[in-house]
Amino acid sequence: MKNSNHIQDSNHKKQGESDFEIVRGYVYLVRNPSSNEISICASHTKLKRGTKVIAPTRYGLDYCMVVGSAHSFSDYSPGSTDPHGACLHVLEPVESFEPNDDLLAAGDPKDFGLLEEMPQPNELSLELNVVEVGQPACGGCFDLHDELVEIDGDIEWIERVASEDDERRVREYSQMEEEALHICREKVQYHALDMKLVTAHYLFGEPKIIFFFTAANRVDFRELVKDLVSVFKVRIELRQIGVRDESRVLGGLAVCGRDFCCHCVTDKLNPVSIKMAKEQNLSLNSTKISGPCGRLLCCLSYEYDFYYEEKQKLPPEGSRMKVRQDLMKVAEVNILSRKITLIGPEGRFLSVPFERMEYSEESNRWEIEKQYLDEILSI
Repeated sequence: MKNSNHIQDSNHKKQGESDFEIVRGYVYLVRNPSSNEISICASHTKLKRGTKVIAPTRYGLDYCMVVGSAHSFSDYSPGSTDPHGACLHVLEPVESFEPNDDLLAAGDPKDFGLLEEMPQPNELSLELNVVEVGQPACGGCFDLHDELVEIDGDIEWIERVASEDDERRVREYSQMEEEALHICREKVQYHALDMKLVTAHYLFGEPKIIFFFTAANRVDFRELVKDLVSVFKVRIELRQIGVRDESRVLGGLAVCGRDFCCHCVTDKLNPVSIKMAKEQNLSLNSTKISGPCGRLLCCLSYEYDFYYEEKQKLPPEGSRMKVRQDLMKVAEVNILSRKITLIGPEGRFLSVPFERMEYSEESNRWEIEKQYLDEILSI
C-alpha cells in the first residue's frame, strides 16, 4: 500500500533503478474496541502503548488503540499480517461501577468519569521497591521493541493519532449506539425474528452502523434492514456472531473471578475439546469446565500441550506394569504431584514418584527402581 508520506531509503536503490523504493515504518498491534479484534498496522512514527488512533479494520476506518508492537512476541516478517495471538491486555485504568451504572458498549469509559488512573508498571516498582527480573509473565508486551522495518505486502497504515475532536465524536457515538440498540431491539420484536442483539457500533470512517447479533439458525432480516435504513438514514450492516464471539465482544467475569480470556487475553478463539480436560485429569462435569457462554473454557487449551508432552515421557493410563509377581494397572498419571498411581488385582494401590520410574530398553517396558520397590514393600 503506497503512501505519499512513506520513507524513501536512497541507500537501497539499485544502480539503474531510479524508481526503486523501500518503504519503512513501525508495525503495531492495534485493537478495535467495538469488536475486540487485533490487527497489525504500520505507522510512520513511534507510538506508545495505549495510544488512541484512527486505523483501518475489517469493517472500515475506525477508532482503535495501540496495544503493543508486532515485535513483542516474535520477529516481524515483512508483509506479515499475523498478530501472533497477541495479548489484548493493556494497562488501562481500573473500572469502578456503581450498582446502577450501565456498562458502555463502546467509547472511552475514562471520559465518563467511570475510571481511576492507575500507575504505570515502572512507577509501581519504584513505590513498592520491587526489583524486576526476567520477562513479564504476559509475554514481554511491556516493551514495545520499536524497530524501523521494511513494510511490504497487505499491511494497512494507521491513518492518524486520535484528536480531541475524534474523542468527542466517540463520546457522541457511544450515546447514539445505546439508542440505536434500543430501536433495533424494538424492530426485531416487531418482525418476530429469532435473534439476540449483542451490541451496536457507529463506524468512525463512514456513515454506517454495525449491529452484532447471535442466532441459533439463519435469519432473514431483509425487512429489518429496510426499517433500520429508513430510521437512521445511513448504511446498515447486521453481522451474525457465535456465542463465544459474544463473550469476546462484551467481556465479563469468568468462573475464576477474572475477565474472560477471550476478551482480555487473546482475540483468537482457538478450538477446545473435551480431550483437553481428560488429559489434565479435570472433572468432566460440564458446569465446572464450561464458561458463561456455555462452551468449554478457553483456558483448557493453555496447559494442554504441557500435559500432553509430559505424559509422553511416562507409561500411559490403562497400561500394565509388572511389580514383583503382580500385574498392576496404571490408574492415574498426576502431572502436578508427579506421581503415578497403580492398582493391583486385589484392589491394592501403589503410588510411585516419576523419578522412581525408568524405561528398560532391554525388556522394552516401564519398571520401578528396585531399591524404591524394596523400600515400600518392606513397610
